[in-house]
Amino acid sequence: MFTVPDYHPPRWLRSPHLQSILGSSPMRRRRGERAIAALRPLTTEHIVDGGDGVRLHGLHSRIEGAPARGLALLLHGWEGSAESSYMRLTAAQLLARGFEVFRLNFRDHGDTHHLNEALFHSNRIDEVVHAACDIARRFAARPMVAAGYSLGGNFALRLALRAPAAGLPLAHVAAVCPVLDPARTMAVMEAGVGVYHGYFERKWRSSLQRKRELFPELHNYDDRTLKQGMRALTQWLVERHTDFGTIDAYFDGYNIAGERLASLQVPASILTSEDDPVIPVSDFREWHLPADAHLAIARYGGHCGFLLDSKLDGYGERWVAERLSAAVPA
Repeated sequence: MFTVPDYHPPRWLRSPHLQSILGSSPMRRRRGERAIAALRPLTTEHIVDGGDGVRLHGLHSRIEGAPARGLALLLHGWEGSAESSYMRLTAAQLLARGFEVFRLNFRDHGDTHHLNEALFHSNRIDEVVHAACDIARRFAARPMVAAGYSLGGNFALRLALRAPAAGLPLAHVAAVCPVLDPARTMAVMEAGVGVYHGYFERKWRSSLQRKRELFPELHNYDDRTLKQGMRALTQWLVERHTDFGTIDAYFDGYNIAGERLASLQVPASILTSEDDPVIPVSDFREWHLPADAHLAIARYGGHCGFLLDSKLDGYGERWVAERLSAAVPA
């Protein structure tokens, strides 16, 4: 198994910003598309049940004629989608190792804004748990594993925390650069290089505009609202579209830092980097995890980058596939 100490990108690729930006670049997206196509899987679209009338969309892929060793559920980051580069590349790695793969779109991600009237927010864990249970019932492949990136890594770990009570047969979970303390992440983005803050603001505004176009009577916010900065826009979301009341209570709702995962019963593997420009590594070093949770901190990698070479091969996707494969007998 290729371990974290073995990960040494060339000198020109050690900038955390270059890693982070190239990691989600169109070049990597095309590379992911080619990687999946080379395996010739059968991929089908599905609308799954998120409970209380919520509908979520996802893509199920399998290699025809080969028995599956398990079912892998993949969760993307904020404003990503089932078609993000890291989702495609991770799916290809897992398909090659004998897994069926289900790439789930969160509410209002990908081209799914029309499926639900209410807006996405990061505390909608219940619908993801419900959808995961629906996916587990639909497909016979056992056991089930899950993985997520960034906010998707946060969702994956919260999913694992709730899996036993939900009756979800989750054997292992992997998370790459998961958001731990969202209040800290917001502050780091505000104080850091503006490219990340600006990127997420633009993507989120576009998503909210799309929602307004689809449901103008329900979402009649004006352009002045959408032009607010990320913190003010988050405060607006919390006050108008959630029951949390304050931004601090909202952030606390999906905070998994400190001892919040101490009761985790599902074995977990977590990968992050010392130079992540979005999520401070100090949060990971202060984390209290159970014995069955393994934390790996790489020297380089940026935020969900972990690129290996000029071809933009990724260590992160390989790491996820190897950790999940090691948890499931061949």
